[in-house]
Amino acid sequence: MKVVSAQDTGTMARAAAAYAAEGIRAAIAARGEARVIVATGASQFDFLKALTAEPCIDWSLVKGFHLDEYVGLSSEHPASFRNYLRKRFVGAVPTPLADFTEVNGENPDLAEECRRLKELLNEKPIDVACVGIGENGHLAFNDPPADFETGEAFLVVNLDEVCRHQQVGEGWFATLADVPKQALSMSVPQIMKSARVVCTVPDARKAAAVRNAVKGPVSNLCPASILQKHPDCTIFLDPAAAQGLK
Repeated sequence: MKVVSAQDTGTMARAAAAYAAEGIRAAIAARGEARVIVATGASQFDFLKALTAEPCIDWSLVKGFHLDEYVGLSSEHPASFRNYLRKRFVGAVPTPLADFTEVNGENPDLAEECRRLKELLNEKPIDVACVGIGENGHLAFNDPPADFETGEAFLVVNLDEVCRHQQVGEGWFATLADVPKQALSMSVPQIMKSARVVCTVPDARKAAAVRNAVKGPVSNLCPASILQKHPDCTIFLDPAAAQGLK
């Protein structure tokens, strides 16, 4: 794991986007395509804006996936991650993607949805995974204690109170009661299969989670700590998120 602490949030976002873009271009040069996972949430606003503006990427050769989605939430809801990525990634790249696989949390058969996603992910390796870290240290929606051993690519997970409060604090939902209690989430082992992991984490409210992920023991009580074991993972921080590392 490598840690980059930038001088401000904008610099952090651009540095992370440049590193992700480097991986995407390398995959296209090597195999004629790239397979990319993108994250959502307030922490990814600047990163995705910078990534979609990166030059010299043939997006028509890029296939995209995302990490998670709330169970039962309409794709038209402002907090839906499908809605988020249609606006900030799929609809923001200068040329259409080759494909983008959405996680359908409205599928009445969630087990079938997990199987569908697993089949698509298993077709070829993932080149770049763009992720964040939650206030509780979660990776995707794998709240503590996360399952580090599962063989599944996607799981139906229960969201803990810290995670659900974060969604209210970021303005996605008006009250805690409005936040769904379950989500479909890419599993930790599936994320770890990605050739390159680009983790972008701004904001002081993430500082404790960042410290535990970087300096603490690898533990499913801080799911993001597993990134210490990834051979090509870089965490990009702004000064507020990095304050616990000084």
